[in-house]
Amino acid sequence: MIIILKPDTAEKEIVPIYRMLEENRIIAQEIMGETTRMIGMAGDTSSISEDSILCFSCVERIMRVQEPYKLAGRKFHPEDSGYDIEGKRIGDGAFAVIAGPCSVESEEQIMAVATAVKDAGATFLRGGAFKPRTSPYAFKGLGLNGLELLLMAKKATGLPIVSEIMSVEFLDAFAESVDVVQIGARNMQNFTLLSQVGGLRKPVLLKRGLSSTIEELLMAAEYVMAGGSGEVILCERGIRTFETATRNTLDVSAVPVLKAKSHLPVVVDPSHATGYWYYVEPMALAATAAGADGLVVEVHNNPEAALCDGAQSVTPQVFQRIMDKVGRVREAVADG
Repeated sequence: MIIILKPDTAEKEIVPIYRMLEENRIIAQEIMGETTRMIGMAGDTSSISEDSILCFSCVERIMRVQEPYKLAGRKFHPEDSGYDIEGKRIGDGAFAVIAGPCSVESEEQIMAVATAVKDAGATFLRGGAFKPRTSPYAFKGLGLNGLELLLMAKKATGLPIVSEIMSVEFLDAFAESVDVVQIGARNMQNFTLLSQVGGLRKPVLLKRGLSSTIEELLMAAEYVMAGGSGEVILCERGIRTFETATRNTLDVSAVPVLKAKSHLPVVVDPSHATGYWYYVEPMALAATAAGADGLVVEVHNNPEAALCDGAQSVTPQVFQRIMDKVGRVREAVADG
């Protein structure tokens, strides 16, 4: 529901409304329009009757919101969201590039890649410390040691860290070490994990599930936001279809659709979407032209020897070329 207030409502008149909503465990968010002031409500509003709200003299009327994603949707938050994270910005006109290896393998590897992607213009460093793998015998990351190596790379380059969490067991470690907590595609509907990560009140990069609809992605974001985090970044990383020529099918149309339905920043991961490094560049350019707020690109200094997803990782040299072309696409779109 949205509470629409009367013009010239005084601040002191709104305080009792917020108090009542808080007592009923309802999340309230003020919405400022050009001529209208409103209060959006998210949560289980069944405990509050419309009459109990209309009895406040400052309330003009109540409007029902049809979309189930109240916090992630544009009804409560019509303007694009943008976040400042450790000196870097994403969303609301700021384009971010999150780059790095699929998995942290060694100090030498992560330091080399971190330095290379920063020099090419990346704004965030990604790296997997805990890796979800289809095979139980595949390399699953260095765990907490991987987080320590990422912190070393951050200290050397100044790039904020993005890394994926797999279990609530490591919430404290991620709270201390990671600047943006990633929820991977396989955990997009792990609702317990979503709520707990939201409780960290850190920025969260939420990847779309392999077979998830756009509404399911937005509802997953709602779980994170209801848990406490107001800074969620949506990531399109390809969905599973009948096509086998690529690892997944990159849904480029998800970018404008998500931006129409949600105020949250939207980034695209062409590496996981295609599965092959030579498709990453054209898909990165397509995503940029479609209006994405950023990219997630896997970069490895020696892809052929990578312990995880080497086939979809680009070299630092190719990454530099992609960054140059992305810059030109952004200029062309802005000029248009």
